[in-house]
Amino acid sequence: MYKKFFGLHAAPFSVNPDPRFLFWTRHAQEALACLIYGIQSRRGFVLLTGEVGTGKTTLLNKLLDWLRGQRVATAFIFNSQLNVPELFDYMLADFGIQCESRLKSQALLSLYYWLLNRYKAGETAVLIIDEAQNLSPEVLEEIRLLTNLETATEKLLQIVLAGQPELEQKLNLPQLRQLKQRITLRCKTQSLAAEETRAYVVERLKIAGANGQSIFTPESLDAVHRYTRGIPRLINLLCDHALISSFVDQHKQVEAALIESVAREFDLLRPEPAEQIASKGELAQVLQNLALLTERFRRPVPSLGQAGDAEAKLQPRVVNGDEK
Repeated sequence: MYKKFFGLHAAPFSVNPDPRFLFWTRHAQEALACLIYGIQSRRGFVLLTGEVGTGKTTLLNKLLDWLRGQRVATAFIFNSQLNVPELFDYMLADFGIQCESRLKSQALLSLYYWLLNRYKAGETAVLIIDEAQNLSPEVLEEIRLLTNLETATEKLLQIVLAGQPELEQKLNLPQLRQLKQRITLRCKTQSLAAEETRAYVVERLKIAGANGQSIFTPESLDAVHRYTRGIPRLINLLCDHALISSFVDQHKQVEAALIESVAREFDLLRPEPAEQIASKGELAQVLQNLALLTERFRRPVPSLGQAGDAEAKLQPRVVNGDEK
């Protein structure tokens, strides 16, 4: 509803993972390059991880756009709450493979012959699984076994596992050590630095049709980074509602005070982690200890002779058979 007011033709801060709005940070470029390289070189398994809201799904959609442009067969599983039969049903359906039987052995044979025919034709097939941290160890083990579909030299199916950092923790489970060993490439998405946050907001506004006008003041952009800590999903949430509020108030520019107000509404005004901030009493004790250490280091270092005398004074003395 605010698009016309700000001269935009699209919503710049939609939470949908639209690849048109992918912001090319160095980390995003490296992650996409890693994914493409792993697929092209038939590495089998590639792992993509990142914190919640840092753009993993947007990056995967960009990868899917590229793969479809290359006419690569893809299956994209975004619902990871699947058991083994459901995983095979979804994968075969997305690849367009016909299999009348419900037996897993028949599903595997259908998949194997389909992959082999594609390989003989010089083509690649890619399975992409998002939110993979939710997969059970049993399903993850079945996914590992899919990489046994291979020729003597190359994997027939390329698999991208994407998920939150909990996925890496899950891969450390003893029963998944074989899967962990087969992951040949790893890449990560990251939160944005302060300068990247400012550029991110400006770039999305530009893609949405902003013709150079400063919709967000420099101070408001600083506030956006401060309250979102550079997490793209939170940036979108904060900026979208700031534009709505600014439209309601009929203000053409978003001020820092408005960003703070919206951040408070969404409970983003959180203190820093407890381990990074000491209480006043703890801080006073730290400063006191620091002062004592500083005073100790300021004392002159005794010469060798003085040190010997000092050491002698510390030696116990024997008086009438007693040690003093």
